[in-house]
Amino acid sequence: MSEIDRKKLYEWCQIPASELESHAELKIPFQLVPTSEAMGELMAREFVEDIKLTNEEGRMYRAIVPCGPKAWYAPFTRMINVENVSLKRLVVFHMDECLDWEGKLLARNDPYNFRTFMEEHFYGGIQPELAVPKEQRFFPEPDRIKEIKAAIAEAPIDLTLGGYGQDGHVAYNQTRRHPFSRIDLEQLRQSELRVQENNHDTIIALAQRTYGSAYQFVPPMSITLGMKECLSARKIRLYSDTGAWKQTALRVALFSEPTVEYPITLLQEHPDAKITATYETANHPISEHPEWQIRGVNV
Repeated sequence: MSEIDRKKLYEWCQIPASELESHAELKIPFQLVPTSEAMGELMAREFVEDIKLTNEEGRMYRAIVPCGPKAWYAPFTRMINVENVSLKRLVVFHMDECLDWEGKLLARNDPYNFRTFMEEHFYGGIQPELAVPKEQRFFPEPDRIKEIKAAIAEAPIDLTLGGYGQDGHVAYNQTRRHPFSRIDLEQLRQSELRVQENNHDTIIALAQRTYGSAYQFVPPMSITLGMKECLSARKIRLYSDTGAWKQTALRVALFSEPTVEYPITLLQEHPDAKITATYETANHPISEHPEWQIRGVNV
């Protein structure tokens, strides 16, 4: 059963996108950008500036990095190469990875193999003399869970960078829908790197985006950093430019109390977290149709 009150959800979705940034009831800082291109430039620039600063300080920079949104990879590569920014002090913990039904890694050329994508689009275009050393790249694999957890625990995480899913999942920390295994908010906060089954709604959403709704081809399992690891960073920056898939999750993230139904709401408890979205993502259809009569809502 949903924990979100439908009347409140309707009210949040009614707010025009242009009013979100300055809304009096925001529970987390929010930034609106006009286009995917603008978002990608912003996302890349903040990351590059952080890396520059820690290079000047002569220390390691430890970041949790996503396989999406995709708009920032080309700007990041351009900035690093043109501005000659060394990534030798960057330690990267990749957020998540898709797995087959047996919990095994996917083929290298599977479109949902995140490692293949990141090696091509995040690492691939960087000049070799500037590149992140391979031993400082931590890709999540079922056989490496203890190793990666130990590496994360060695020192503070500087940045969690990422997007979010249709249910507000951060990394692959989805809403837990198992009928016999419910969790509470504290369990969600303390969740750690793990292998899990993917929710049906996640599979359907990914199928619609990638495979023309052929859900049969979407990986049914994943390995993900937990909310504990993601929330441990000094700074968290989440971004979205994928429109309808994220519109309701964004409204819940901005206005709901923390709830296990939308894991992204836990970011409200962090001292330096911000969500950035394009106008397409922020512009909820309910805000444009005051004439709609919506089932289950007394308006």
